[in-house]
Amino acid sequence: MFEEEYKRRHVFGADYGTSDFKYGPITLGERPQVVENRGYFPERSIVSAIMGVEREVVVGKDVALFLESGADLLARLVYPMRSGVIAREDSRAWRVVEELTRYALSEFKPRVSVGFSGFYVVAALSAVAPGYMYERFFEVFARLAEEGLVRSATVIPQPLAVAIAHRTTSCVVIESGHGNTQVTPISRAPIRGALVALNRGGADANAITAEILKDAGYGDLAKEESFVRKVKEQLGLLPLELDRAVSFARSNPSAVRKPIKIPGTRITVDLGENSWARFLIGEYVFDPNKEVFESYFRRGLPRPRDVKVGDAIFHGTMPLSEAVVAAVERCPVELQPHLYSQVLLSGGNLSWIPPPELKGIAVDAATRLRYDLQNMGVEGVSVRLSEEPQFAVWRGCIVFGYSVPHDYLWSWERMEGWMRFG
Repeated sequence: MFEEEYKRRHVFGADYGTSDFKYGPITLGERPQVVENRGYFPERSIVSAIMGVEREVVVGKDVALFLESGADLLARLVYPMRSGVIAREDSRAWRVVEELTRYALSEFKPRVSVGFSGFYVVAALSAVAPGYMYERFFEVFARLAEEGLVRSATVIPQPLAVAIAHRTTSCVVIESGHGNTQVTPISRAPIRGALVALNRGGADANAITAEILKDAGYGDLAKEESFVRKVKEQLGLLPLELDRAVSFARSNPSAVRKPIKIPGTRITVDLGENSWARFLIGEYVFDPNKEVFESYFRRGLPRPRDVKVGDAIFHGTMPLSEAVVAAVERCPVELQPHLYSQVLLSGGNLSWIPPPELKGIAVDAATRLRYDLQNMGVEGVSVRLSEEPQFAVWRGCIVFGYSVPHDYLWSWERMEGWMRFG
């Protein structure tokens, strides 16, 4: 009884996203802490040694304080979870993951540690993460257990965490983050043979936004990723039908023109006569095959390609609706209606907010996907967006950790349960 109560008080969620790492204990409530999932390996210097700030790798909010200029900046800045997979022998990426996990757990370790012997950690990884990543994460947790930070740990796929957060056992989870999009049918557990991965995410929406900014005369600023991301989040629109939206925008330019000011700067962005292109940002996420994108590809915008990461194929230009149908149709026919009736959207890349004045022209992601699936002949489809979709995985980690009994031990056959340390 004591152990179960201890677990419930010290559940800790850790969502290892491609761009952001969301983490924190159950006591945070609805929102986790968020830092970029990256690490920086600074050049060793005598000044750093004298000042007592010399580090092998820097993670968390301190990264910005250590960044140096120079041609090797990008080589020193490591994003470990590109495409959701870390190569087995990528020692620097694994070093970043371990230090980032230590950073997160240390932030919430009780100052008065009497009676505290580590967290119950629930780590969420991409659905395409291979088995060796589970093994390596448990090795990381074992080392952190020696430091009194981890008592038990488990690893679950991110789409399963979303389903758990919604307490839904049969569904399709679409998790779309910075690097890619996972379409995962779930029937009590992810149906791995049915998973469809897309090589498109928030980074691709950023890329088309940068091209639009160049056309509007903001070429120099379009080189800064943080600036482009802010513009995308404030100006990006998802059309119900691209051709109709563009036609409306060209006929009613004042209805879609929206000058924005970048907070903390003197910069104002006004797309002017190019304001119709706001609809391209959301469309690119859903279907990059539209003819309007060909001119951008000819000018150098990278076309999303099919790539193989580990054993998984990430499709490039497959429309999102086709990916859903392809995933569901790999499942038993009897199960398919249940899957279509519960499609859950998660991830910041699906957080499209239509302005009221563009009702019926611009829509949210759930409305667009439902419309596309119905046009493909899918009946009885229901699509909903998670509340605060960027945090759904973390919340699922917390629910899972709170609910699973402490004595349900890890099984490599089932790939579930608690790995206990000490």
